[in-house]
Amino acid sequence: MRGPEDAAGHGTAVIVARDLRKRYGAVHAVDGVTFEVQRGEVFGMLGPNGAGKTTTVEMLEGLRKPDAGQALVLGIDAAREPGRLKERIGVQLQTAALYPNLTVTELIDLFGSFYRRRRPTRELVAALDLEERKDALTKVLSGGQRQRLSVALALINDPELIFMDEPTTGMDPQARRSLWDLVRKLRERGTTVLLTTHYMEEAEQLCDRIAIMDHGKVLEMGTVSELVQRRFQELSVRFDARPGLEEDRLSALPGVSRVVREDGAVALYTRDVAGTIGGLLATSRELGQEPTNLAVRRATLEDVFLDLTGRALRD
Repeated sequence: MRGPEDAAGHGTAVIVARDLRKRYGAVHAVDGVTFEVQRGEVFGMLGPNGAGKTTTVEMLEGLRKPDAGQALVLGIDAAREPGRLKERIGVQLQTAALYPNLTVTELIDLFGSFYRRRRPTRELVAALDLEERKDALTKVLSGGQRQRLSVALALINDPELIFMDEPTTGMDPQARRSLWDLVRKLRERGTTVLLTTHYMEEAEQLCDRIAIMDHGKVLEMGTVSELVQRRFQELSVRFDARPGLEEDRLSALPGVSRVVREDGAVALYTRDVAGTIGGLLATSRELGQEPTNLAVRRATLEDVFLDLTGRALRD
């Protein structure tokens, strides 16, 4: 393992999490999480609600002390010296309590006054598409607008590292894509981003590397292509599930290495697409039916997640 960046800025690892653990009663919220994040990287933590993503991030931010393990952020022990991190990081929480009777502009100005270095309010208002609401009280903002304001507040001190916890929850598709553009611009500026999400497309679009989490553990980590290639060398033949096409029949088809059922559909993973489809058509005709919505595609990040956890991300 390469050493973390020290306080003078040497080295490449901005975050080093080593065997982090957090327990609440009998629940192991975080159960031995280890990973590194490199300078200038967008690192994603992907998993369903309750996977342990938020608790992990809160330990890295210095907001929650681990029961065991170490969280080094910018060369600082986040559990022992959280105050030293404040000037250098930005934090967008999954749910933020905002002063209800301040306007958007007033709130950004207030947060800016807490730091020696700050980005201009007007610049942040524009970057987060809040111009039309800059004079609105925060208590009347929609959920998506509050999320965008929360991100603006996390950027106020022009941080070296920003934590974003489910940043696009509650946003409409246009606002979500605007925030994606912002994250890309942060990366271009050399800002390191740690992003948690339960949106598969978001992880694919934004993240240089991804850690897939479930039940407090990191199950796999790497780029999207690495994650896919590590678990799948086959193509998938997909079609709607039908009575009679049971797993024993499907597993016996030419080239099929595994059969996965999910949401009324079947995926056959195969190295012999032609043989698999030919066998499927023949078996279906014996049953007096034809496969519907038949399609062939390469394995995706969603296939990896389903294979690792046995459930779809939205569950």
